[in-house]
Amino acid sequence: MTTTAPAPQLPFDRPNVLEVAPLLAVLRAEAPITPVRTPAGDPAWLVTRYEEVRALFGDSRLGRSHPNPAEAATVSDAAILNGPSGDYETEQTDHARMRAMLVPAFSAKRMRLLGDHVRELVDGCLDAMEAAKARDPEAPVDLHATLAFPLPVLVICELLGVPFGDREYFHGLSDRVGRMGTGGDAAEAMVEFERYMGGLAAAKRADPQEDVVSDLVRAQEADPRFTDAMLARLAAGLLFAGHETTVGRIDMGVLMLLVDLDRRDAFVADPDGQVQRTVEEILRLSAPGSLGLLRYAHEDIEIGGVTIARGDAVMLSTAAANRDPSAFADATEFDPSRSPNPHLSFGHGAHFCIGASLARTELTAVFSALFRRFPGLRLAVGVDDLVVRTDRITGGVSELPVTW
Repeated sequence: MTTTAPAPQLPFDRPNVLEVAPLLAVLRAEAPITPVRTPAGDPAWLVTRYEEVRALFGDSRLGRSHPNPAEAATVSDAAILNGPSGDYETEQTDHARMRAMLVPAFSAKRMRLLGDHVRELVDGCLDAMEAAKARDPEAPVDLHATLAFPLPVLVICELLGVPFGDREYFHGLSDRVGRMGTGGDAAEAMVEFERYMGGLAAAKRADPQEDVVSDLVRAQEADPRFTDAMLARLAAGLLFAGHETTVGRIDMGVLMLLVDLDRRDAFVADPDGQVQRTVEEILRLSAPGSLGLLRYAHEDIEIGGVTIARGDAVMLSTAAANRDPSAFADATEFDPSRSPNPHLSFGHGAHFCIGASLARTELTAVFSALFRRFPGLRLAVGVDDLVVRTDRITGGVSELPVTW
C-alpha cells in the first residue's frame, strides 16, 4: 500500500462507550475508504460508508485468509481477529463446509425452540440480581456480572455441550485470547483453549450428545479432511464469539435505554410490542469494540475511487456504516420504531453471521424480561464513569452498576 500522508492509527479516541469516535464520521464523509494503521502499526484500509461496507461484505474477492500470510498486515498481538486465518487455496470450500455443518444448529427454527429455555435462564439471572440487591439494598448491583456475562455463557455452554462448571476456566482463557499488548500470553491462551476444546471433542466422540461439538465430531466421520485441529480451532472460535459479542450487546442495550429515562419508560409501557425493533436498534448502534472486521484482498478491487491491492488488509467499520445518514434517517439517534433497519452488525452476504438468530433470541429474552421485572431500573454511575476495556478486541465495559 502506497500513501503520502501519515495514516491515523486505530483505535480512534471515543468520548465514551456509547459514542463512537468522531473521526469516523469525518472519514465517512470525506474519505470513506482511507489508509490507516492497525494497533500493531501495520497498514490497512478502513471502510466507513454503508454502501462500500455492504458491498465488500458480499465481495468474494475479500477473505479471512491471505495470499502470502508471512507478509500479511496484522491487527494486534491478540490471538483472535488479529491476522489472516484459514488456507488461501481452500478458504471458500472450507467456509462452505463449515456453514453446512453449523447452519442446522444455529437455524432460526432451532433458536425458536430454544427460546423458552433461554427465558428460563434469563429469569435465573434476574433472580440473582434481586438476591444481590436484597443482600445490600443500598449498594448498586453489577448487571454485567449478574446478567450480561452469565446469560450468554449459560446459553453457549448448553448449545455447544460445554460443561457449565468449566465457565470460569474458559472465561479466563477467552479473556486472555482477546487481550492486546500481552507479549505473547494471548497466543499461549489460544493454544490452551484449543487443547481444551480438543479434549471436549474427544469426550463427545466417546459419548455423543445433542450439542454442537457432538455434531462436529459426527461431521468428521463424513469428511476426513475436517481434522481434529480444525475442529478444535472452530469450536474455540464458536465458544469465544458465542458469548463475548452478546455480552457487549446486552451491556450496551441496557445503557441505551437507561441514559434517557423517558426512553426507558416508553419501553416499559409496552415491552412485548417494542422489543423486536428495539433489539434491532440496539444491534445497529451497539459498538463495544473500536476496530472493525478484518479482511484481506484476494485480488485487486476497484471500489469508491480506490484500488485495494491484492494482499491489502481491509477493516470494515460496521460502527461507522450503521450510523451513515445516507442509509439511515437520523442515523445517530436511537429510534426503536425504526423500520426497516438494514444494519450490518451481522455482516452481509455469504459470511453473514451464523449466530445472528442466537443473538436475537438472547437479546429478545433479556429485554422482554428485564424491564418487566425492574421497571425502575436506572444507572448507578454516569456513562463517562464506566471503565471501558480498551485492551480487548471486543471492547465493552468491565462492570455496569445499576439500581432500582
